[in-house]
Amino acid sequence: MFNNSSKILFITIMIIGTLITVTSNSWLGAWMGLEINLLSFIPLLSDNNNLMSTEASLKYFLTQALASTVLLFSSILLMLKNNLNNEINESFTSMIIMSALLLKSGAAPFHFWFPNMMEGLTWMNALMLMTWQKIAPLMLISYLNIKYLLLISVILSVIIGAIGGLNQTSLRKLMAFSSINHLGWMLSSLMISESVWFIYFFFYSFLSFVLTFMFNIFKLFHLNQLFSWFVNSKILKFTLFMNFLSLGGLPPFLGFLPKWLVIQQLTLCNQYFLLLMMMMSTLITLFFYLRICYSAFMMNYFENNWIMKMNMISSNTNMYLIMTFFSIFGLFMISLFYFMF
Repeated sequence: MFNNSSKILFITIMIIGTLITVTSNSWLGAWMGLEINLLSFIPLLSDNNNLMSTEASLKYFLTQALASTVLLFSSILLMLKNNLNNEINESFTSMIIMSALLLKSGAAPFHFWFPNMMEGLTWMNALMLMTWQKIAPLMLISYLNIKYLLLISVILSVIIGAIGGLNQTSLRKLMAFSSINHLGWMLSSLMISESVWFIYFFFYSFLSFVLTFMFNIFKLFHLNQLFSWFVNSKILKFTLFMNFLSLGGLPPFLGFLPKWLVIQQLTLCNQYFLLLMMMMSTLITLFFYLRICYSAFMMNYFENNWIMKMNMISSNTNMYLIMTFFSIFGLFMISLFYFMF
């Protein structure tokens, strides 16, 4: 892997690429920002210690290059529209642009590259892919707002994200399908307003960071590691699964708050069918999260006791527990401040 100075350089360029896209006033400028973002993210993916990272970075490059090509072609068509005496159908071109952006963000039905690619990444790279790399495509989608295509993508994303995670034993794939499900909720919040989307994205990023931070500290990649790893530390085991339930959106936890806002706004917009599909899919995701938690809490796994003598970095663990406190009790605290002030 690169040394820290190279990492800082690529991360800075990646952030600049996203900011160029978000602040651009033309599709060509947005495409340029996406390309800068892509070319700076690929070197961050490569890891000499992990052979799958090379495969993952190649998959990412090919899918993003395809989406960028379609986006550039459509942008040029839109720019030429006035010169060709309106012979180009603008709505069709906008639909192609939106499809390219959905492919870039990993939303269904263009999600096939996302779970396989996640499997080859480190946890910090996976976190960047699930959070920061979503900002630019979603902001561009909000400018288009083609209702029917957005509705199809939302329904497919929430269903595929829910059903895809049912039989997964890999934590990275589980997080990938969870991300696809949350992406459906984020796309639906874009239909309402950008402020609702921003709130949802902020809370989702925070909860994803808490979980991936924990997985990264203890190098957890599969479900059976979760069951047997924390035999000597019941607090860590308990908080880890509470964070899972918070990410799923179970009501007492912080993860329920953004879903609550989206449900309220969709009800005001009379989008009852969409809301029903989204809530049903969330129940499926909560089912497999609860199944994992039930197995972990009700069964004792003492077969790997020798592994428990691990060096726990106290500062990282303390930071994780502080973030977990906000994840579990955040909704109560926000409600308390709301009623007080």
